[in-house]
Amino acid sequence: METTAPWHRIPDLGPYFAVTYGEHPDPDGFRPLTLLHGDADVLGARVGEVARRTGTGQIRVAASTFQLGLAARLWSVALAAAAFTGTVPDLDPARLRWRTPPTGPVDLWLPAPRALPSRPAALLDTVVLRNLEPLNAAVRRLCGLSPHVLRGNSASALVGALRVLLGHAPPRPVTGLVRTLLDREPLAGTGTLTVTADGSPSFRRRSCCLYYRLPGGGLCGDCVLAGTRRTA
Repeated sequence: METTAPWHRIPDLGPYFAVTYGEHPDPDGFRPLTLLHGDADVLGARVGEVARRTGTGQIRVAASTFQLGLAARLWSVALAAAAFTGTVPDLDPARLRWRTPPTGPVDLWLPAPRALPSRPAALLDTVVLRNLEPLNAAVRRLCGLSPHVLRGNSASALVGALRVLLGHAPPRPVTGLVRTLLDREPLAGTGTLTVTADGSPSFRRRSCCLYYRLPGGGLCGDCVLAGTRRTA
């Protein structure tokens, strides 16, 4: 069902949570997200742009960085909607549009938004099964990046979105929802989520996103290698 669900109630949480719904004031340059899954040239060009911006000559590192960033975008949009409205936008990659801005994360636009319930199965389907899993397969074809790294990136991005949301006091609980998502395939086994007495989440993944291989990079706080090298 097409809808204008109350996503306008979501506060400004930062660029990773931003998405335009309905009519766009500047639609030039937007393309369906399916192109990143099915067109090797489009994906290769985007990963190459990430490599240029980050200063790395390692395609696997650039591909991991790009996939992690897009996972963070999708999880941020879906989780914020669940936390603030009780619904999530259907992120069907054939409907969702993207373009590369001069700086920052990719722009996202849903011309015909459709609402889904904020149940774990719906979130897992719209973010992971229909978006990240096809993207992960395309990235593996492009550069052979380990599926463990890509699944770990997907889980890490989910917990990162949770951390930001909890800092904005969402009206609906989301930590339990995230825990449920991490317990389900294909995210199961990617890491361990713990929650402190004050409700702060901590995640230790079982893989590394390769950020430390970027010029000036270090280890992320949830990395499997944290404690063995300097952290970012």
